[in-house]
Amino acid sequence: MERKNKALIGLAAVAAAAIAVNLASCVTIPKGAKAVQPFDKQRYLGTWYEIARMDFKFERGLQNVTATYSLIDENTIRVDNKGYSIKDQKWKESIGKAKLAGQPSEGRLKVSFFGPFYAGYNVIAIDPEYRYALVAGNNLDYLWLLSRDKTMPQQVKDNYLGIARSLGYQTEKLVWTNQGN
Repeated sequence: MERKNKALIGLAAVAAAAIAVNLASCVTIPKGAKAVQPFDKQRYLGTWYEIARMDFKFERGLQNVTATYSLIDENTIRVDNKGYSIKDQKWKESIGKAKLAGQPSEGRLKVSFFGPFYAGYNVIAIDPEYRYALVAGNNLDYLWLLSRDKTMPQQVKDNYLGIARSLGYQTEKLVWTNQGN
């Protein structure tokens, strides 16, 4: 009987660990947001300049921030985020991976920089030429305005900010990235 109880306790511990990893790898989209459809991951690859972001500790104090996406294989994208720290006087880089989180034609990805832990990366607006993108994270704490150039036309900014505000983002909290213009 004791052996059976130990086996049940062990099984329960494994199940609890699996649930914890699953919850920690929460891949969601903010309420009311919809990922771009159709989405062409091949056209999304390449380098994007960060125009603005909701600030968080991994990017705090960085300028000249870029994100470069390249294929590792058919199902995995390499994510190379780089930015310059004025305080430390050096470049900082973070390499991760992304995988589709929805249908192949939907702009929903899950991104990981830390092992098995994934977060939502949702392209919620993109222009037809794939030059400007609005990306939402799991919730209203994560938002990025991205451009293929170091600047973004005011009309595009205004449109994307309107979309973000309609979803509940506090756009006045955005950090506007210095791209050395």
